Amino acid sequence: QVQLVESGGGLVQAGGSLRLACAASGRIFSDYSMAWFRQAPGKEREFVGAISRSGALIFYTDSLKGRFTISRDNAKNTVYLQMNSLKPEDTAVYLCAAREGLRSRNEHDYEYWGRGTQVIVSS
Repeated sequence: QVQLVESGGGLVQAGGSLRLACAASGRIFSDYSMAWFRQAPGKEREFVGAISRSGALIFYTDSLKGRFTISRDNAKNTVYLQMNSLKPEDTAVYLCAAREGLRSRNEHDYEYWGRGTQVIVSS
């Protein structure tokens, strides 16, 4: 079992930045590919990006490239999501997920999920 706990969400003005963190416990963190997803009210869960077990390989959903950056620190068992130039449409609950396989864009491939952290971007 892997436990994931997100933090760092909050209220920010448009154009601002936030850094989310997802702390993992329970298993060897570097055995897991990690991903961030988000879910806005009334919308389906959306893939944000994923990072490989070593952190060397990362991909993002195209619409967020250049504004969002994923990184991980395996020594701290933590994955991060740096979000810059935030827009009101980025308002959502942000969730991290873990899987033992390779990075994936498909939420159904991930075995473990955190509860999420709320991000609200005001205009």
